[in-house]
Amino acid sequence: MSKRDYYEILEVDKGASKEEIKKSYRKQALKYHPDKNPGDAEAEEKFKEAAEAYEVLSNDEKRARYDRFGHAGMGNGGGFSGQHMTMEDIFSSFGDIFGDAFGGFGGFSSGFGGRSRPQVNRGSNLRVRVKVNLQDVAKGVEKKIKVNKYVSCKTCGGSGAADSNSYENCSTCRGSGHVTRVTNTILGQMQSTQTCPACGGEGKTITKKCNSCYGEGIVKEEEVIAISIPAGVGKGMQMTLSGKGNAARRGGMPGDLIVMIDEEEHPELIREGNDLIFNLFISVPQAILGDQVEIPTIDSKVKIKIEPGTQGGKILRLRGKGVPDVNGYGKGDLLVNVNVWIPKDITSDEQKTIEKMRQSDSFVPKPGKDDKGFFERMRSYFE
Repeated sequence: MSKRDYYEILEVDKGASKEEIKKSYRKQALKYHPDKNPGDAEAEEKFKEAAEAYEVLSNDEKRARYDRFGHAGMGNGGGFSGQHMTMEDIFSSFGDIFGDAFGGFGGFSSGFGGRSRPQVNRGSNLRVRVKVNLQDVAKGVEKKIKVNKYVSCKTCGGSGAADSNSYENCSTCRGSGHVTRVTNTILGQMQSTQTCPACGGEGKTITKKCNSCYGEGIVKEEEVIAISIPAGVGKGMQMTLSGKGNAARRGGMPGDLIVMIDEEEHPELIREGNDLIFNLFISVPQAILGDQVEIPTIDSKVKIKIEPGTQGGKILRLRGKGVPDVNGYGKGDLLVNVNVWIPKDITSDEQKTIEKMRQSDSFVPKPGKDDKGFFERMRSYFE
């Protein structure tokens, strides 16, 4: 084992705290792990070197002795024992400080540092499209849909076996669920542990398969699934129902059901985010004299007042008559876009009336002019 300075190996100062040493060791070990550097003897050497340095500097007594006497003060009690050090020694001693990094430090594909976990089957995800209308979006809705999917076999309970006696120990791993290989390297013997490829880590194989699922543990069926769709959803949004996808082979983890939202267009209202837009068309007399008109909302109709002299393009806002926010942040508004409708075909009498109006000084645009009394004078033209 290299006799480089331990502080230099971990790239820390002599006054570094335990947390700093731990953090630096984690960084070095992940960088030089053999599974990230397959066949790289230099990386493997640095990996072991970092472990030796951390083993000393993380121990107060050994660190004090090393600070005073250097490598000479370690004797046979410092670090691991040279070329007889195994990966298993490292992982069993320090694997806990790595948490779930790379699936657990002992969970690399090579299985260094202990027994590998049994392989867990996982069912595939399913995707479905669900249509909702504006009323559904406004209030939320529960939809029941039929899905053709793989479900756990009821005959065998998902095990794939005909009965509880239809198993035997795996001949490859002899029931352990893993296989171990020892390789001689220049650093000594290296031991790796892997999930058994024959039984997938279960340690047993089926001798008599279920007649319904033929040993798979799953069968195809139609299932009715209730989907609770919250208010405020919109086209293109996705919902994930965990565990509602295809069942996994022989009791594994089911996949998810991914619900794609399709929103039907409303015949009169246009959705813009959480706001709704309604294009209202009124006649020239209504625009001049004012009126009360009926407009649609999400679930009913309401009457609104058109003020005398309303100009085309005016926006009327009905607060809180829009769509709820999907995250619960209030509601949008209903925006009424007022359009003044101009007829293309008129009768001769109507044309005379319009000509008379055109000759009136009141119809000459005068921005900012006080229109008091104008509407009363105009009523005679339309009554």
